Amino acid sequence: MDKKETFGGEIAKQLPVKDIYNDLAHPTLSTVGQGLQGVTKLALAPISALVWGYDKIADYLDVAIPEYFEKRKIEKNNVFLAIKGANFNGNDFAVKALENGASVVIIDEVKFDFKEMQNKGTIIKVKDTRKALLNLAKFYREKLGLKVVGVTGSTGKTSTKDLIAALLSDKYKVFKTKGNFNNDIGLPLMILELTSDFDVAVLEMGMSSLGEIELLASVARPDVAVITNIGLSHIENLKTQENILKAKMEIVTFFNDENTLILNAEDKLLQNISSNVFKVKKIGYNHEYDVYASNIILREEETEFLAHAFGDEAVFNLPMAGKHNVLNTMLAIEVAECLNVSFKQMVKGLENLEATSMRLQVIKKEGLTIINDCYNASPDSMQSSLDVLSAYKNCRKIAILGDMYELGDESERAHFEVGKYAKDKVDILIVIGRYIKNFKDGFDNDNIIMYNTKEECIKELKNIVKLDDVVLIKASRGVKLEDIVKDLEEM
Repeated sequence: MDKKETFGGEIAKQLPVKDIYNDLAHPTLSTVGQGLQGVTKLALAPISALVWGYDKIADYLDVAIPEYFEKRKIEKNNVFLAIKGANFNGNDFAVKALENGASVVIIDEVKFDFKEMQNKGTIIKVKDTRKALLNLAKFYREKLGLKVVGVTGSTGKTSTKDLIAALLSDKYKVFKTKGNFNNDIGLPLMILELTSDFDVAVLEMGMSSLGEIELLASVARPDVAVITNIGLSHIENLKTQENILKAKMEIVTFFNDENTLILNAEDKLLQNISSNVFKVKKIGYNHEYDVYASNIILREEETEFLAHAFGDEAVFNLPMAGKHNVLNTMLAIEVAECLNVSFKQMVKGLENLEATSMRLQVIKKEGLTIINDCYNASPDSMQSSLDVLSAYKNCRKIAILGDMYELGDESERAHFEVGKYAKDKVDILIVIGRYIKNFKDGFDNDNIIMYNTKEECIKELKNIVKLDDVVLIKASRGVKLEDIVKDLEEM
């Protein structure tokens, strides 16, 4: 029997079933077990196509939705899981999902007339579809015989995830989180994208409050965990960096002596972490760490360094700019070592690097160089990106910066500090949004242009930007400065 056929019945036992409509005398409303066992091809891999409205799910994911998700439609034998959003309710589309071929619909609110549903499929009502999604993913992860690497941190999660996947790729078939699918909806969707063909899954884990990483870890159960750094992101909710550290450390909640935590020891808050419960590995620039770097060469669009680890050394040539990516690569090296990948295999695997878009993405356009770093922003990542811009020679360097979100009481100071840091890095600073005055006060230079909105900026860009300029664009995800990137590409 097909694996997916038997899997449906097992899934049935895992769903919260207290509120299921099994007491109603209607042929399309059945018990979970009966319903799911009757589905011949329960499409749980991938289940991502089953969640209502990937054009809407962005409300929860804080990310531009990858094109391949946008094109996915409900197909025959799919499961439709209704998710509620700020401006939509997936429960409204249960009937349509069945009409389009879904075999099973999972809802947490009845929005239809039972007569409409006769002989159309199986309907399962749970208390909370978001929890049901997590339960499905947890159970599925337990059934998969693969290793899971969990990646969290204030900045650098996505780049580190990409690097880990690359360094493992010569030895293993590796799955990695798409885009920024790293919250209580995104992570289970990624797990449910997995198949038995994969050897390793590299899963990004994000959070904004205490308890969120623990929830994700309870589902993903990482064998190896990585913490990139502890910055100011989400300090609005968590108030202190110590609380941010506490939240990130939730990734080891379920660890034992078979698990490994890998830390960036160049971060002061991570330097002194140790454990008697699980293994701890640290990377940095000093020879005292498990992996360390020397002979670092920073170029405009690439980075080279000598990595030392496990009594060996190897040269890594990164098609990525910035010293911060040396740290990210060393974290990936330690992960690869934990999974028995040799230096030779790592170097070869690096050739397969696929970087997530809008992460220091360099675009060449008729003499103009655009550095698209619009995916997100924090004080630390702003400084790293400005360092990358400053490495360019014999050109005019322009930085277009927007608001950094979720900084709370630190917002004004943080924008001031970024403006101050930019002073010796750029020729022209263009700032947009709520904190333009703070940027200006820190920059303390006449070569600054301020706009309240990105639309105002776009109107005047053609009069500012010239051929041979190098332009960095960066802000928090919600600002959507990729609109400026698009305008520059069309100039």
